[in-house]
Amino acid sequence: MSGHDPFCPPRRLGRGVALTLVFAGVVAAGAATGSLPGELRGGRESAVGEGRTTATLSSRPEAVTRAAEEAMADGKSPLEAAERAVSRSGDRWAAVYSEGEYEEFAQSLDGRYTGVGLEARRERDGRIEITEVRSGSPAAAAGIRAGDRLSSVDGTSVEGRPVTDVVSLLRGDALDAPAGTTVRLGLERGTRAWTETLRRTRLSTDSVTVRRLADGVTVITIAAFTKGVGDSVRTAVRAAPGDDGIVLDLRGNSGGLVTEAVSTASVFLDGGLVATYDVDGDQRVLHAEPGGDTGRPLVTLVDGGTMSAAELLTGALKDRGRAVVVGSRTFGKGSVQMPSRLPDGSVAELTVGHYRTPSGRSVDGQGVTPDLEADEGALERAESVLDGLGDTA
Repeated sequence: MSGHDPFCPPRRLGRGVALTLVFAGVVAAGAATGSLPGELRGGRESAVGEGRTTATLSSRPEAVTRAAEEAMADGKSPLEAAERAVSRSGDRWAAVYSEGEYEEFAQSLDGRYTGVGLEARRERDGRIEITEVRSGSPAAAAGIRAGDRLSSVDGTSVEGRPVTDVVSLLRGDALDAPAGTTVRLGLERGTRAWTETLRRTRLSTDSVTVRRLADGVTVITIAAFTKGVGDSVRTAVRAAPGDDGIVLDLRGNSGGLVTEAVSTASVFLDGGLVATYDVDGDQRVLHAEPGGDTGRPLVTLVDGGTMSAAELLTGALKDRGRAVVVGSRTFGKGSVQMPSRLPDGSVAELTVGHYRTPSGRSVDGQGVTPDLEADEGALERAESVLDGLGDTA
């Protein structure tokens, strides 16, 4: 498993399995409003059983807020009280953010984050290897290179720790560390061991990358649905040669803004349904904009790391007959969360419903099954499919 600065959720909110997921599959839909303006979040799998009612779901924000208010009146921590209330609720994927954490997470969804510009993964022996150094970042200026080993962060050994823990230390989540604060890294390269003190800075993400293969295939990879992704995909499709097929690579995409997933669907659909979802039993719909490119052959690549907003997009393109889905079954995170502001400025996110694909299929706990199973060589399989689609187009 690998991780990098922009999409690691703050550590405090994740005392459960959710924190092993880079970006935590959080999504926000501007089309629906919650207790915070214009924000509906989803993508964390709900642990609510079939027998629970929407009334039980809708009562949770009030219970959490009440617990926070009572703690505040008693001079205790509202955030900790909210965390205890969330833990008792049975909502496994609920989250509580401090005010600073929530702001930082919102900025990461906006394509901005505070960090040092490193991406890392944990090797089989437990050591943490740096896999990428962002150009122009503090890490790059210090001469850190891909392949270097990260042994410690601020004196804390990171060997054997989950990579999300490591990224959280780099970002300073536990301290709500802003840009300008420093972090001390223990590093190894071959037999050399040394330390570097870096100053965290504001960085931006490149969520969409485009490359053209030799056989007339344009591959558009979406790492996460941050702000502007839909426009970037539209620009990439328009710039591709007219006879190129498109591979939309969503492998490892663990979520993002639902509005951007819908915008991306609009690139390939001429209007129509993208998904339905419910908020405390109130059914709502997401529609694509008209005028998308419906003629180009399209294959969507997915795997077990494809989550939430990426699953929503995949389900829409599959159910609408617009794309052939190649890869392995997606993760299965189709729940919807609503954020609630607590008295001390912290934010609780609780499950309020689930979304479904255009055919009415639930993604939550099931994922999206590809049309063609492929693991190793999935991209090559996608190219073969495009070749066949081109012959019959």
